[in-house]
Amino acid sequence: MCPLPQQPSQTAKQPRPVLDTIFAFPPNRDTLGGTSYFIVGNEGNILIDSPANDPSNLEFLRSHGGVRWLFLTHRGAIGKTAQLQQALSCEVLIQEQEAYLLPGLTVTTFRQEFKLNSTAQVIWTSGHSPGSSCLYYNHLGGVLFSGRHLVPSPEGEPIAFCTTKTFHWPRQIKSVELLRERFTPETLQYICPGANTGFLRGKRVIDNAYQRLVIRNASFRGASLT
Repeated sequence: MCPLPQQPSQTAKQPRPVLDTIFAFPPNRDTLGGTSYFIVGNEGNILIDSPANDPSNLEFLRSHGGVRWLFLTHRGAIGKTAQLQQALSCEVLIQEQEAYLLPGLTVTTFRQEFKLNSTAQVIWTSGHSPGSSCLYYNHLGGVLFSGRHLVPSPEGEPIAFCTTKTFHWPRQIKSVELLRERFTPETLQYICPGANTGFLRGKRVIDNAYQRLVIRNASFRGASLT
């Protein structure tokens, strides 16, 4: 007897719209509760970090035109990348220091920066992990997908956290400062963090991102979680 085709659960949470053509997936237990994002664009859709590899998510991605790039912001966001690449026939992009964690996969690597298309580029922001990186999307006033490099504080402010798993805290602080130097209030309006999104309390994004990044800079130097 042939098995019945697997159907998406009617109770599964669907990705929710965040900004215009940007969607956020429910937290993924395979990445310790990480939040993945999906940008639908004319030059190819971009998936940022691995969502759960379940039929509901795959159906959503395919119904919106599939995935051109799967960009991994750090090693903790890999999840079921191998299965996702096989199911979606997408290209995987990761900073060169962490590519060894994807043995047997065809991956594209970069050192400092990599331009995916005219609207999106990735930036190496080492610290949380050796290859921790962010994706910058130049529409909507500028959106930074920060992975675990910058996450919301309990007050919903963008902040770097030092944990027991942090690779190099001084480098992470330096990476934050480089982002502040790189952007302006006109080029960085939103941050979409890859973790702690519950602290946003339904706001879905951190708005007025550049101003908040500047205001919270002093806290970056002292924030620490054990």
